[in-house]
This record gives sequence, C-alpha cells and structure tokens, in this order.
Amino acid sequence: MPTTIEVPEGYKPSEDEEYMSTQQLAYFRRKLMDWRQELVDESRETISNLRDEVRDVGDEAERATRETENSLELRTRDRYRKLIKKIDQALSRLDDGEYGYCEETGEEIGLARLEARPIATLCLDAQERWELRQKQMGDSR
Repeated sequence: MPTTIEVPEGYKPSEDEEYMSTQQLAYFRRKLMDWRQELVDESRETISNLRDEVRDVGDEAERATRETENSLELRTRDRYRKLIKKIDQALSRLDDGEYGYCEETGEEIGLARLEARPIATLCLDAQERWELRQKQMGDSR
C-alpha cells in the first residue's frame, strides 16, 4: 500500500495543480475508498434485511409484494457488487500509476469527469466513440 497522504479538509482538485499530483491521487483514493465502504455497508444491510425477514407472511398479495421488494433488493445488491469491482479496478489503476488517463488514448480523462465518475476509464471522446459503437452493434449492455 502506498504511503498515506493527508488530504486537507474541503480539498477539491484544481486545474491549477499538476494533473494527478500526489494530493489529487490521495483525494481520488479517499473518494473511491469511501464510496466502496458505503456500498459494502449498504449490501450488508440488504443481506441482513433479507435474512431477518419472516418468510411465512400473510396472504398472497403481501407475499407477492415482499417477493418484488426482495427481487429489487437483490438487483441493487448485484449492481453494488459490480460497482465495487469497478472501484477495486480504479484503485488498482491508482496503484499502477494509470489512474486518470484514458485506457484507449492515454490522454487525461479530466478532473471534472473523474469528480463526477471516479471509476471512469475513458476520456469523454473515447467514451462517446465506445457508446456509438455499442449503439451501432445493437448491444444493449
């Protein structure tokens, strides 16, 4: 694990700084770690809720409602699992010195894009090209 860098309270990366400076990397590492922990906590809560739930509930309508709610919770949990995997990949890119740079072009992804989507792996132009290719192929992923 890299040396821990303290990020000042209220710090936000700025275009005036060197791109992916030590402080910016520490900021995004903290942002990713906090997001990951939040998802893990919510997943644990979902599992706990499903486990604690009484299975032999009243009538069919109530049972159907409960099954729909459980299905939604499980889908959310699966979405969290996939997000956690992407966060882990972003943390690996941080460790490898590749974070913040487009996987396709090697260009800077940009602070605003990373602030909005810290797991981004493509710059905006490459992302748009990827989405266009997906649309043309009819892939609904």
